[in-house]
Amino acid sequence: MKINAFAIEEWMNEYEDDAVYNLAETCVDSLSLEELVTLGGEDYDSFFRSIADKKLTYGHITGSPAYKENIAKLYETVKPENILSMNGAIGANFLVLFTLVEPGDEVICVDPTYQQLRSVPESFGAEVKRLRLTQENNFLPDLDELAALANENTKLIIINNPNNPAGSVMDAAYLEEIVEIARKHDAYILCDEVYRGLWQDPKADIPAIVDLYEKGISTGSMSKALSLAGLRLGWIAGPQDVIRKCLTRRDYTTISNGLLDDILAVHALENYDKLMERNLKIVRENLHVLDEWVQKEDRISYAKPQAGTTALLKYDIDMPSEEFCKKLFNMNGAFLAPGSCFDVEGTVRIGYACSTEVLKKGLEKVSEFLASIEEKSVQSI
Repeated sequence: MKINAFAIEEWMNEYEDDAVYNLAETCVDSLSLEELVTLGGEDYDSFFRSIADKKLTYGHITGSPAYKENIAKLYETVKPENILSMNGAIGANFLVLFTLVEPGDEVICVDPTYQQLRSVPESFGAEVKRLRLTQENNFLPDLDELAALANENTKLIIINNPNNPAGSVMDAAYLEEIVEIARKHDAYILCDEVYRGLWQDPKADIPAIVDLYEKGISTGSMSKALSLAGLRLGWIAGPQDVIRKCLTRRDYTTISNGLLDDILAVHALENYDKLMERNLKIVRENLHVLDEWVQKEDRISYAKPQAGTTALLKYDIDMPSEEFCKKLFNMNGAFLAPGSCFDVEGTVRIGYACSTEVLKKGLEKVSEFLASIEEKSVQSI
């Protein structure tokens, strides 16, 4: 099996640990263990005494009943038996693709998106048709183009809602049209929904694909919207036949997820409203900070994100995005992700859900870098 290098992950692996101002991180500012445990007013010491007698054996094979029950509550039509615990959304996406995609299948995938969603089916021998998203169209798929790409050989349509890297959102009406295209050709829809819930509009009511379509599959994670990437827990929410098929493949990759991870995830989910109140405050206030900064920077433009934690910043400078990010990093430790990781040159991806202080200081450093480029341009005239 041949597979392309995972560009964004390789970028993060190489530079993230040395970043002074990490504006490439995509999780909402991570919780400490103490913050998590005391989220609902619980006593820290008492919580750990209550689980001290747990034997560190395998956890529940498909996820604990409490975990699956709490995840099911995040959907309208999903029952616990439609949930399968996985090692993050990356594990969930991989298992769905490993289960459904065969050599010669046709797959349609939005692009840009998280590279795994197109590179993995390509590595399995599928023909992957890219459905390009552009800033001119607010990074939403062209439904006429999708309809033209789909045919009787289309096995799977892959979407990402909210979108990483652009922060765009397909609303209910948009999703319904995608469902109709998929239903016409009896195709599955896989929707990576790791940023679901992080809406900028408080009135937003965006359904999950699993609630809209009989062949819809949603994947999610404790990492992004819930600030708990260290637990390495995610899930598949899908039709019962898909869950059964996934289980036959899962036996070759995963016995169970961590027992303690599951316990902590359940605690977080039982305090879901409090956790989301915290995280929505962060992403909404921080996007305001980012938006004010963009308006002041003549060489930066963007399609303002509607949800999630990331945005694509377009810069008016004649410089490849990787060079841009490396020079910025070397100058002052501010860390962004190059648009080349998403095949969108002339842009950088910013993660704006870090602490507000880091965001403000990091943006100041980006401004200093832009000013230095401007100064060099003037001097060269």
